[in-house]
Amino acid sequence: MLNIVLFGPPGAGKGTQSENIISKYNLTHLSTGDLFRKHLGEGTELGKLARKYMDEGRLVPDEVVISMVDDKIANTPETNGFIFDGFPRTVAQAEALDRLMEKNNIKISGMIALDVAEDILKERIRERGKTSGRTDDQDESKIETRIRVYLDETLPVAEYYEKQGKFTKINGVGTIEGIFADITKVIDQY
Repeated sequence: MLNIVLFGPPGAGKGTQSENIISKYNLTHLSTGDLFRKHLGEGTELGKLARKYMDEGRLVPDEVVISMVDDKIANTPETNGFIFDGFPRTVAQAEALDRLMEKNNIKISGMIALDVAEDILKERIRERGKTSGRTDDQDESKIETRIRVYLDETLPVAEYYEKQGKFTKINGVGTIEGIFADITKVIDQY
């Protein structure tokens, strides 16, 4: 089973590359953003709580995210594997994910990190904000907060997987096809 953590700051292209990876390797997409939208759309308590944090450009608390991820894994028994998009975002979440995977007799194959300079990230997020409808894609201070949160809280997750020998950095600037070709070279070695 192929289980990949796709990693990178907001605006790095994780969503686009996730779609390509899912198509090529027939994986189940596990996006915390999608899980949040599902809960937001259904008006669940978890959805309302997630909205409060997202609107502030902050990370949703671990216990909320982990509960959503656990439910998704448990309810997807027939799959070639998962691509984790936007999760884990903290070392505590990475440790919790390892425990969840172990409970389900599976493991993370590797983490692929899309590396993009901060000025390019801001430009991409602002562009996306013109069509996404996301308030955190349109407000300059929220964009700054999201990038700062990523650098302060999320970057240590890369170190966590690097210590396990499961980390690969990919240049996230270039053509979508070129970046995807670099990603597939890594995945095909798992």
